[in-house]
Amino acid sequence: MSDDLPAVLRAAQVIEQLAAVEHERWSHWQRYLHSQCTPADDGSLIIPAALVARWTEQMSTAYADLTEAEKESDREQVRKYLPVIDSVLRSTGR
Repeated sequence: MSDDLPAVLRAAQVIEQLAAVEHERWSHWQRYLHSQCTPADDGSLIIPAALVARWTEQMSTAYADLTEAEKESDREQVRKYLPVIDSVLRSTGR
């Protein structure tokens, strides 16, 4: 973790709050991913080829080169972290 961050943002409680947000974000993505897949007889999931191609292209694209809709999707996810950060900064008078 960067020592450049204020100590208040490196506090264990803040890390736990942000980790909870991250887990919810990840869980939401996994629910979506699973809903797009076809279950196989062995319990695995088959991702449709069109989605594999789309997500592979997105993974290979720098943020600056994403479409505006893709950027907005990323911004939407970042906004979920901001209430925790705001709360921490307000509580310290920053």
